Amino acid sequence: MNWKKFLRPENKWWIVPPMLLGFTIVAALVASKRGPERVETTEERQSFRVIRVPVVDLVPRVVGYGTARPGQVWQAVAEVKGRVVQVHAELKSGSMVHRGEVLLKIDPAEYDLAVAQLEADLSQIQAQLDELAAREINDRMSLEIEQASLRLSERELARVQSLVTQNAVSKSEVDEQERNVLMQRQIVQRLVNSLNLVPQQRKSLEAAVNVKKAGLGQAQLDRAKTGIQAPFDCRLGEVTIESGQFLAAGQTLFEAHGTGATEIEAQVPVNQLRTLIRPELRKTALTTMSSEAIARVFDFQVVVRYRSGDFLAEWEARVARLREQFDPRTRTLGLVIAVDKPYEKAVPGKRPPLVQGMYCEVELRGSPRSGRVVVPRSSVHEGHVYLVAEDSRLERRAVAADFAQAGFVCLRSGLRGGETLVVSDPVPAIGGMLIEPVLDESTRSRLVAEAVGEGNR
Repeated sequence: MNWKKFLRPENKWWIVPPMLLGFTIVAALVASKRGPERVETTEERQSFRVIRVPVVDLVPRVVGYGTARPGQVWQAVAEVKGRVVQVHAELKSGSMVHRGEVLLKIDPAEYDLAVAQLEADLSQIQAQLDELAAREINDRMSLEIEQASLRLSERELARVQSLVTQNAVSKSEVDEQERNVLMQRQIVQRLVNSLNLVPQQRKSLEAAVNVKKAGLGQAQLDRAKTGIQAPFDCRLGEVTIESGQFLAAGQTLFEAHGTGATEIEAQVPVNQLRTLIRPELRKTALTTMSSEAIARVFDFQVVVRYRSGDFLAEWEARVARLREQFDPRTRTLGLVIAVDKPYEKAVPGKRPPLVQGMYCEVELRGSPRSGRVVVPRSSVHEGHVYLVAEDSRLERRAVAADFAQAGFVCLRSGLRGGETLVVSDPVPAIGGMLIEPVLDESTRSRLVAEAVGEGNR
């Protein structure tokens, strides 16, 4: 075959064989190619932590915080001026002193003199009263005599006047007798006037006695104030008083803290406090604030805790009173908690005395509520919880909360207990999605411990 002639440009048939060969190869490849394999699809499971919903005997609790301070604080003040002549051996900062002990004594000499002067004045006035009484008796006796003498003079005058008509006596004798009668009447009137003044004189002297007695009482009181005694068992604060120092009246000497009780004012949310009070007492809880009513309404178990690093100390306490005002900004009420005899309850190395300045945790516990359903607070999403149904699928259920505490919610309705509750955050939360539950016993244990009052210790 003449290939040169066949491959000339003007001959177009030379391209047909390569095209046929290409079509044959493509057809063979298409015929030998396998179709796509069919893959069977399966539903994917998503793992979530779950717990069995517990039913517990719930102990409602409220936790507040406050700073310890003494229940009684005594500011020792010098009520009288003078020089310090005696100081108690234990009059030092931090010392413990007992009620009635004389801590310091001011020189009483000036007040002793004032008392002696007033006692002498009283004796003098009493002598004047005695003299007045004696004079009154004498004047009354003299008055009787002078009145009898006056009667005699008047009879004599009448006799003389009758004789004048008979010319038996002279006119001058009559005048003389009249003069005697007038003089006698003057003596009687002088005694009457003197007796009339006796009541006023006695009142004046008695008033003077009262004034002197008041002055004497004040002087004796001032003298008693020269000795400063501890009004109750207490622990002394900073003391700077020394023997020989001159004190001015009104000068502050030192501060002492009572050891009978230590108080902590804890701010507690009112809505949480309400859950601790028995339902039948809630209406009167904040209206009857006598000591008896507080003891009846707030009959909680109260525990005060002090933490410092890994050190923990606890004291039993009681609700002493409520503060007088409500904080509208934080919606809290101040409860004053008292720890009685904190120094007697001290245990060396384990529990120190509860003293001023300690920042404490206060836990209030109400009466146990039996058969309550509780769930973790984080598992409630806008009034709903997520459960694992029997077919291992996600179920969204509405619940109603009775009240909430720090880490859990007590439910009023929605769950009965025993359901499988999702405690993880289900993202995405698609109803009916297939779940791979992972039992979280540690979360359930913490939940139960907190609900029954054993958590956060």
